Amino acid sequence: MTHFTIAIDGPAGAGKGTMARRLADHFHLNLLDTGLTYRAVAHRMLALGLPLNDAEAAERVARDIDLGALDRDILSQHAVGEAASQVAIIPAVRRALVDKQREFARTSPGAVLDGRDIGTVVCPDADVKLYVTATAQVRAKRRIAEIEARGGTAELAQILSDIEKRDARDMGREDSPLRPAADAHLLDTSEMDIENAFQAARTLVDQAMAARNID
Repeated sequence: MTHFTIAIDGPAGAGKGTMARRLADHFHLNLLDTGLTYRAVAHRMLALGLPLNDAEAAERVARDIDLGALDRDILSQHAVGEAASQVAIIPAVRRALVDKQREFARTSPGAVLDGRDIGTVVCPDADVKLYVTATAQVRAKRRIAEIEARGGTAELAQILSDIEKRDARDMGREDSPLRPAADAHLLDTSEMDIENAFQAARTLVDQAMAARNID
């Protein structure tokens, strides 16, 4: 059966998650936030009381994760995110999850996957590759707005520092560094609202679907 894959990469806070959800809804495709898969492994490791640096245990957990049962509310907790950053550097965990992510992408009618290495590693043959980015300053301000919308408070300088450190870590790692695929379409959302960014992305997907004669 025909399947169509959209790969979305980019740094934290650029809007790729929102973009992925909008595209998946519009084109009736399956959706996978690959960052949640690493968080799911970390959450399970914490629940079992296993050391986060136990590579063998982490690989076993990764191979047992059900990608169809990822609870965003639970997995979005700060402690889970901190733990995920530790298990995500384990090569065996990355290999296990990439296998699962590729299998997900092949499910009919297709899928939108967002993450850090979708267009370069997970789905290098994706029909459409998008690299969604924005300046660190813009991303920090967006993060502050999200926190304040939930009734919280945060310092811009601290959020900006965290984002810059995460960017350096993601772009500098040896295994699957964050970078745009050679054939990715760059969408800089620094001066765009989500609607304009979505429309730009939708046009690219429409063109790719037309080329494959997909209605």
